[in-house]
Amino acid sequence: MKKIVTFLFGIISYLTFLAAFLYAVGFVGNFIVPKSIDTGTTTTDLLTAVTGNLILLSLFAIQHSVMARPAFKKWWTPIVGPAIERSIYVFLASACLILMYWKWQPITGVIWEVHSTVLTTILYALFGVGWVIVLISSFMINHFELFGLKQVYEYLKNIEPRPVAFKLTLFYSIVRHPIMLGFIIAFWSIPVMTVGHLIFSATTTLYIFIAITYLEERDLLKMHGEKYKEYQASVPKIIPFT
Repeated sequence: MKKIVTFLFGIISYLTFLAAFLYAVGFVGNFIVPKSIDTGTTTTDLLTAVTGNLILLSLFAIQHSVMARPAFKKWWTPIVGPAIERSIYVFLASACLILMYWKWQPITGVIWEVHSTVLTTILYALFGVGWVIVLISSFMINHFELFGLKQVYEYLKNIEPRPVAFKLTLFYSIVRHPIMLGFIIAFWSIPVMTVGHLIFSATTTLYIFIAITYLEERDLLKMHGEKYKEYQASVPKIIPFT
């Protein structure tokens, strides 16, 4: 029974992530979804809206970073079990995103606006490319392990988990963090940049660079040792061909 419940939670967690990811495309791009980054009415003053939005972004950043650290996992995994640990992480990260979509306060003052039809088309094309890079990059490492499905399936089927192998495929031979590159491209490829959108894009980009440099890279170096050190020396972090 425990295995079935664990597997079902893994499925629910993955579907929650998928819904949050798909909603993110519309939220950032200001289309299709009922509430996006620039739609709705701000119900508070500017300072309160900015502060509230930064708190929402910080909540996601803290959860996303703290629960991914080896020290936290070492303490947390024996409590919840290795099979479901990743699914819980994914579910909580998705919940933080959903909370942000719900409580985000639009700040619609325009910083810049592109009027050229050609440039607007190019920017929306780059916007789509960014999200495609994110999705494809996740499959290049192991999409279903990244989002917890592999772990709960192996637990259900009594399959012994294999250690994480260091591998270099396609996008990962160009930059070390193509998923983050995809997000940055998507977040900034917008023809109308509002104050709220600028806060979102600037804050998430800053977080990405801080998290990669001071957290993820250090963890990967400890995990993979000399192989990752050589990888760092030969492949740029996030900006291709630098």
